[in-house]
Amino acid sequence: MKHILITGGAGFIGSNLALKLIEKGYSVTVLDNLSPQIHGDNPKLTSALYQSIIGKVSFIKGSVTSREDWMKAIENVECIVHLAAETGTGQSMYEIQKYVDVNIGGTALLLDILTNTKHSVKKVVVAESRAIYGEGRYYSEELNQYVYPTERSDRDMSQGDFEVKYPGCNEKLKLVGTTEDSMIHPTSVYGITKQVQGQLVHLVCPTIGIASVSYRYQNVYGPGQSLSNPYTGILSIFSTRIKNGNGINIFEDGKETRDFVYIDDVVDATILGIEKDEANGHVFNVGTGVATDVLTVAETLCKHYNIEVPITISGNYRLGDIRHNFADITAARSILGFEPKWTFDKGIERFCNWVNTQEIKEDKYDSSIEEMKIKGLYK
Repeated sequence: MKHILITGGAGFIGSNLALKLIEKGYSVTVLDNLSPQIHGDNPKLTSALYQSIIGKVSFIKGSVTSREDWMKAIENVECIVHLAAETGTGQSMYEIQKYVDVNIGGTALLLDILTNTKHSVKKVVVAESRAIYGEGRYYSEELNQYVYPTERSDRDMSQGDFEVKYPGCNEKLKLVGTTEDSMIHPTSVYGITKQVQGQLVHLVCPTIGIASVSYRYQNVYGPGQSLSNPYTGILSIFSTRIKNGNGINIFEDGKETRDFVYIDDVVDATILGIEKDEANGHVFNVGTGVATDVLTVAETLCKHYNIEVPITISGNYRLGDIRHNFADITAARSILGFEPKWTFDKGIERFCNWVNTQEIKEDKYDSSIEEMKIKGLYK
């Protein structure tokens, strides 16, 4: 397979993937709508990601909700990497139709076209998300079994009780890595749409002779990610606050954790899924297998920027946020031969060095918080 389509290929993951594939000798087409929230109002001037691929890929400005754009994009393509999506858990809770139309509707339209038209597509790789798991996987010593807590209650969190609970367990649960066969119970509209994307691809593709692979990416970061989008990515949000000399508001008690995976590792894992037949039909977590708490994130950023700003653990919280989740990457290791190369500290150092070369962005954090307050999601 030498001709690959990347939807959302001007985005953070997509553009890095496109450049690496071109380096390896592939021909790449990109379909992207150049969303202003990510690329600014004039991508030719405001989007380094877009600028990095222009002239190197066959670029189509269009939408995955358009049949005409899909038909144009899949011409002579042998593999589709479907990354295009509306992202952001908080925003998804009040832009519900938009998220469903783009994420689920766009994927359904692709599969409808692949089922009912002539084409040369042999494989579809789709980005799911760690958000489909909702809360992570835990082990209960009392019950002697793995358990999957449901969404935390507004009442508990309003009293400063942020840890997850499970019926019949009085002792604290032990956090363990989330495996691909863990319970799927997303706590956001975004998570639900990513779950359905993956299910649709794995259900339909085998029936029409197309291989399917899906990835559940953890928190992806690195040089080139958007520093102006206040809805996704705490590394970008915190960095913009720090560079503007503004304090950082740590939600909850600062002990909530995520699995931060460097962009180069994500690209490498994705290419393995494109190239290896062993990947076909499988779902893979892509992360580091390490849980890092949010307070550590803020402190590490300040260290690498050599800028001190007030860090406040406020007890504020956002409804629908999960407490903990980190990936068990055993499947990616054993089937793909994937091994993350970047530690959090080294990745953050590289990320901060890049941020230091960028123009300081306007800090839109407060306006995003006001928007969530109005919607009743921020407490």
